[in-house]
Amino acid sequence: MAGAAEAAIRGFAWFSIGYFVVLNSIYLVLITLAAGNAIRARSRQSFAGLAEIFASPLAPPISVVVPVCNMQDLIVGSTRGLLALRYPEFEVIIVDDGSADDTFARLQAAFGLVQIDKVIRDTVYTAGRVLSVHAPRDGRNLLVIRKEGLGRPADAVNVGVNAARYPIMCRIDADTYLDEDALLTVAKPFIEDPARAIAAGATIRVANGCEINGGRVTRPRVPGGWLLPIQAAEYLRSFLLGRAGWSQMRGMLFISGAFGVYRRDIYELVGGFDINSEGDDLEMTTSIHHRLRDDGRPYRIGFVPEPCSWTVVPHRYRRLAKQRARWSQILAEALWAHRAMMFNPRYGKVGLLILPFYLLFELITPIVEILAIVAFAGGLALGIIDTPVVLLFVVAGLGYGAFLTVVSVIIEELTYHRYRSWRDFALLVYAAIAENVGYRQLHAWWRLRGLADTVLRRKANWLEEPAAQQAGPPLGVAAAERHVQVP
Repeated sequence: MAGAAEAAIRGFAWFSIGYFVVLNSIYLVLITLAAGNAIRARSRQSFAGLAEIFASPLAPPISVVVPVCNMQDLIVGSTRGLLALRYPEFEVIIVDDGSADDTFARLQAAFGLVQIDKVIRDTVYTAGRVLSVHAPRDGRNLLVIRKEGLGRPADAVNVGVNAARYPIMCRIDADTYLDEDALLTVAKPFIEDPARAIAAGATIRVANGCEINGGRVTRPRVPGGWLLPIQAAEYLRSFLLGRAGWSQMRGMLFISGAFGVYRRDIYELVGGFDINSEGDDLEMTTSIHHRLRDDGRPYRIGFVPEPCSWTVVPHRYRRLAKQRARWSQILAEALWAHRAMMFNPRYGKVGLLILPFYLLFELITPIVEILAIVAFAGGLALGIIDTPVVLLFVVAGLGYGAFLTVVSVIIEELTYHRYRSWRDFALLVYAAIAENVGYRQLHAWWRLRGLADTVLRRKANWLEEPAAQQAGPPLGVAAAERHVQVP
């Protein structure tokens, strides 16, 4: 019996080494693909044609939909930043999902809102009743909708889409800051391939520590501390290189709700965001793949690495733990809901490659990682596993991962170079290493808790607190409108 247990521990130890070698090698391939695309994109930047898009009457009009709830301290500055975006024709639709603070009052005072009569379609399902619709007296391209609060951003977005006028809809979170040319750039896939381009995502970076003026990040900076620089490196690796790599393989599975763009007819075809799903953005992208593959329609989901959007991330341990547990639960629920696609050749790369990857190398990674730590620690203490094997695991699992993050940082500096100081570069390199000592193990534990919540059918709750407070301390009104450094 003891011999069988020792063999099992040794076997799992070697399995975990192989598992992390394969996982990190896949990430290396994605980073290589993304790096090649980044270099080509930078070389073509002077020919990007943003000025032509801005002046072109053929650029598709865009409806920007922003769900908000209890965001009185940042809503005015955020809205002004959106209204100042460079794009030929667009509208901003703020949907107030039952705020109990002064969110609407501050919008009304800042933009001179008056109540109007407007017919709102019922194309996609919504649950919360619309209370009133408001627009500025001066005719600016802003619409503010007040609705019953359900604690579901998806329902607020669906209300906004039902009120939208334009064929392209863009969802943005209220605590997201866009670069001035973000709409011009994210619209390019729809202009270059109008028949097949049906959705697009973009890079999201960490706004904490940055200086913000008029709803725009004017000086990017990597925040200090422990949790924040690690998250900055995580986002850089995940969005700028990870998802950019998947997009090169036409395998985009996830468009973040912080900044995502969809063709409205496709959005309506799949029924809009699922108000019963906590991960409505992941569910939306997966549903698009599912439906269009079933219909046999050619399509393309794009990814735009630059310009980018900036979002405030949690700076406290408890909030970050809840966020990551929710993300794990959301992924599990989405994979279960679309399990018919898994390993199914009918769904092409999505069914045969992308969904299996997320199942085998994203969803269950925390299980493998925590069991590996237990197996190696116990095996080393009992003399079952030799020290060289433990060191091999550290190199394959932790060292390889740190190497990939450092490579991501270097590629960012050589291509986009958004962080200007050596301090920022040093902090990102520090974060790439520090992530693997303590934080990564905590992250695995948080994700495991999310999986447990899925099995126990405990629902995630995105709105236990207002979004801005989930992410970090809210900005003051003066700060949101003028010049601030986000904590």
